[in-house]
Amino acid sequence: MADSGSTHRLHGKVAIVTGGGSGIGEAVCRELGDRGAQVVVADINAEHAERVAAAIARGGGLAEARQVDVSDAEEVQRLVDETTSGHGRLDYQFNNAGIAIGGDVRDLTADHWRRVLDVDLNGVLYGTLAAYRVMTRQGSGHIVNTSSAAGLLPQPINAPYCTAKHAVVGLSLSLRLEGADLGVNVSVVCPGYVRTSMYQNVELVGLPRDVAGSGRAGVRMMEPAAAARTILDGVDRNQAVIAFPGYVPVIWRLTCLFPRLIDRPALRRVRQIRRRRTAPAQPGPAAE
Repeated sequence: MADSGSTHRLHGKVAIVTGGGSGIGEAVCRELGDRGAQVVVADINAEHAERVAAAIARGGGLAEARQVDVSDAEEVQRLVDETTSGHGRLDYQFNNAGIAIGGDVRDLTADHWRRVLDVDLNGVLYGTLAAYRVMTRQGSGHIVNTSSAAGLLPQPINAPYCTAKHAVVGLSLSLRLEGADLGVNVSVVCPGYVRTSMYQNVELVGLPRDVAGSGRAGVRMMEPAAAARTILDGVDRNQAVIAFPGYVPVIWRLTCLFPRLIDRPALRRVRQIRRRRTAPAQPGPAAE
């Protein structure tokens, strides 16, 4: 349960959550609603967004659904502009939408990379830029960007996702220092294994389906509701990096001190996965 101070601080605040129709984003929307915020549930899937907004409303909260493709800068700008004009301000921007495409880099095309970077990096960037302009004018606001433990540590066989998530950490920590004197807070969220549909929905290239999430063997998965509480408690404390569960900050700090610490287990996992690799057909030369 949220403490009463945190609930009071969120009461009546306006928050946009992208990727709010499922997973961590849905849980954050519901927790925001429980804490009294006015929630804009934004998702590329309109039905999912409407379902979450309706659930918040049934629980006595305030929420509205918006369809948005975060890879489209104009759509994201419109979402932020219309939310700000409709509510008079924007207090929180949660840039949470994300996808993953896994596979050996030899098997991934430029299109695979583009699709991941368009959502996981550009989608965060577009939301950040649009919200930052509003919040600097207001002199207040908090931008919360979802990265991953893969934004702090290497994740071979998932290089496009890892690349985007590392970039989100760099963007967030850099902007945090720029925004500090302008009244804008910035936090980056770096979760480990959370029980969401991402592991079922991840696209795998040249690999069998059961490879998804295989690295979590023996690791207890966090429930989305617990993740949402952790995120909002970290936002309430204005944490720069909100990393969880507990093993994530521990491994991150140890790796900073001993950079080769995870090389051996990571290489072992790469070799195990590669034994199951089926190289996809490579595209032929372009026709003249």
